[in-house]
Amino acid sequence: MDLFSAESLSALLTIILIDLVLAGDNALVIGLVARQLPKERQWTVILWGTAGAIVARVLMAIIVVYILKIPGFLLIGGLALVWIARKLVAPQPGGGEAHGHGHAAATSMAAAIRTIVVADAVMGIDNVLAIGGVARDSILLLIIGLAISIPIVVWGSRLVILLVDRFPSIILIGGAVLAWTAAKMILDEPLLKEFAAGSQVVSVLVLLAVVAASLEPWIRERLTPELKPLAIILPGIVIWLLAVQFGASWFGYQAGYLGVRSMGDALVQAVKWAGWLPFALFYLYLRRRFARVSE
Repeated sequence: MDLFSAESLSALLTIILIDLVLAGDNALVIGLVARQLPKERQWTVILWGTAGAIVARVLMAIIVVYILKIPGFLLIGGLALVWIARKLVAPQPGGGEAHGHGHAAATSMAAAIRTIVVADAVMGIDNVLAIGGVARDSILLLIIGLAISIPIVVWGSRLVILLVDRFPSIILIGGAVLAWTAAKMILDEPLLKEFAAGSQVVSVLVLLAVVAASLEPWIRERLTPELKPLAIILPGIVIWLLAVQFGASWFGYQAGYLGVRSMGDALVQAVKWAGWLPFALFYLYLRRRFARVSE
């Protein structure tokens, strides 16, 4: 493909627009990870993190077709984003409101850069697929498009750091972006896609479970001691409902009220809505017992 042909220039412009539109989540992740480092190291992490993320996306663009054929890849990638989101929003010991949350591994530059590269590589799968279709196997167009988006990511990351210092709740937005991306990846996993596509309830439960698991450290920190168990129990209920829904479908039972036709279906309903109670009570018992021991 001639780089200066009308077709190539049109494809390049499209790639640049896609990169600029999707550069926001990259800048958000990089800024949130880098903000916990000393100010003199933040620029270094931003530059190296951006460079690593760009290289990772180029490599992903080359091998993405093969990666997506690996069973469970999207599921593992989604769970990795949940883990990163939890670390981003988790409170840090001894931190104030402005600096009391953040990436626990960001105390070292190497750990911060690794986290940025992993997060951006996983989040960039959709981006890579979109750009790959436009670039039409032209690696040169892909690299040029990504290179042009670098200044946006770099300065956007710096802006995120400045905004978080003034509005700490932006951290929650970063966690929510990662959670949303994680849920999309998990629902697109071929091993689960057919099951999820057959029930809108499953898609909603997966989204709720992923968001709850991703933001649980942030929510738990803001609950009173009496309400802190809810940070575990409520996500647990959602995951329980999802597990029963999956199990019922697997064994051929109906998990919805309108589909109840047998005693087995009715039993599934009872387990679905009341089966989580013993686990919740056991959790509360263990929590109280360990609290007494610690006193």
